[in-house]
Amino acid sequence: MTPLERITERVNRNGDVNDLATPRPLLTLAEFFEGNDVVGSIGCNLNPPPKPATFHDLLKRIAARPEVADVRVQVTMFDDPAWPFSDTVWIITSAAPEHIAGWFEEEMRPDDCRRGWPPGVKVEPYALPAGMEAVRCFWD
Repeated sequence: MTPLERITERVNRNGDVNDLATPRPLLTLAEFFEGNDVVGSIGCNLNPPPKPATFHDLLKRIAARPEVADVRVQVTMFDDPAWPFSDTVWIITSAAPEHIAGWFEEEMRPDDCRRGWPPGVKVEPYALPAGMEAVRCFWD
């Protein structure tokens, strides 16, 4: 199975990800980044858009922090046949959102970091570990 076939199967597990009624997949870093060399699949509005490997390295460093339990990539759309698109990363952490923004290098800093799952947006079920919360990091 190719990386594209693997991620296509994973992203559409709960239905057509391009349908807003389908819960947004919350992919592990490995699921989203392994085999991904499509510039613009994440951070497309950054100037210049970083390579996926650059984003992956940064998110792995964040995931290794002691106050972080997990980092997940939310798939937003799959309208480019080359790779799914994300504008949101979830950091499962005990840290406050205002501190999390500082974990990103300036040129890759999210536009917003907020606590909790957004109202009106369905995401795959995710059990938060005790003492942790989901912080949404979003690039607009």
